Amino acid sequence: MKQYLLLAFIIFSISQTSAQEKALKITNLASQKEVLIKQNKRVKITTLDGTKIKGRIQIKNNSIFIKDQEIQIDDIASIRKNPLLTSLLTSGLLIYAGGITAGIGVIIAAFGSTSALWLLVPAAGLIALGIKSPNVNKNYKINSNWSYEIIQLNNVQASKNKAELKVMLP
Repeated sequence: MKQYLLLAFIIFSISQTSAQEKALKITNLASQKEVLIKQNKRVKITTLDGTKIKGRIQIKNNSIFIKDQEIQIDDIASIRKNPLLTSLLTSGLLIYAGGITAGIGVIIAAFGSTSALWLLVPAAGLIALGIKSPNVNKNYKINSNWSYEIIQLNNVQASKNKAELKVMLP
């Protein structure tokens, strides 16, 4: 039993050390700042023809796939990270604030002051903005000196990058 467990551990270790992962490296040509976007991360891409695509990034060969739609690197006008947590929090909070504002306006109007119905205007705006789900993350535009490149990451490089980030952060 111990031999099988040891054999499984060795095979798993070898496969993990030799596995390579592709990532999209975004580099600022002026400051040489680099940002990595690994596979299966949520992004929002705007192409040169104005098409906006949201979804999880898949990298195959030298192309990016989002929702089975192929995007060449040369066709990207801008790319922005779109994490699920911030999307849910921003849209959820805006819709909730709009609902509370509308509810307060209706309750105040029911008990006397009809001018409180003016609270329905900002409430509708908050709800509409929450449905649209704004993305407040940095936008990496090709016009702003950012270049895109597909690179190979192995697990040693990925863990090294995480360690460097931890050292750099206060």
